[in-house]
Amino acid sequence: MKIRNKMIIKAVTYCLLIINLLVCSSPAFAWTYNIQWGDSLYKLSERYGTEVNDLKDANKLSSDKILAGGEIWIPDSNPMQNSQIQGAENSNDFYLLARLINGEARGESFEGQVAVGAVILNRVKSNKFPNTIAGIIYQETQFESVANGEFWQPLTDSSIKAAEAALKGWDPTGGALYFYNPAKIYSKYNWIWSRPIINRIGSHVFAL
Repeated sequence: MKIRNKMIIKAVTYCLLIINLLVCSSPAFAWTYNIQWGDSLYKLSERYGTEVNDLKDANKLSSDKILAGGEIWIPDSNPMQNSQIQGAENSNDFYLLARLINGEARGESFEGQVAVGAVILNRVKSNKFPNTIAGIIYQETQFESVANGEFWQPLTDSSIKAAEAALKGWDPTGGALYFYNPAKIYSKYNWIWSRPIINRIGSHVFAL
């Protein structure tokens, strides 16, 4: 029995060692990105805060050429931690935007998360809404995640990165001021149906 127990312990230890080696040696990828017309490795590196060579290595590219319609892995760089966010310039806005993205678009593609952040920033520029991120996010009855508490869930790495990308100017929506999930709008008389739709990303519709 003792010999058998020793063999089991050795086997478990060996398995854990192999798993640890695999985890340590495997690159972590944050998401896949659908390449659009006009994209380049340089533009993607600037947008996501990574290096061109890292993009090439992660995707085993022999040149800088990428083709629209294809997919590319975006390597997971080190996201800003909460302590870093709080010490950064405009940290409150950044933190609030990441939380709103996390609450409203957790589970969506990275592009879909950036799109939600872009809507908030588009509202800041519009004279139809408050002119601060905080004012927009806390505007009464605007966001379900603020009302139901999802806004305060622990931040994911992707929501932090999406906030960074949106603040750097990426707007996958094309200027939208509204977003919603049609599956959650139960009344055919809801005012949101009157807004002109300009894009659809994941489960969200984006409108003017």
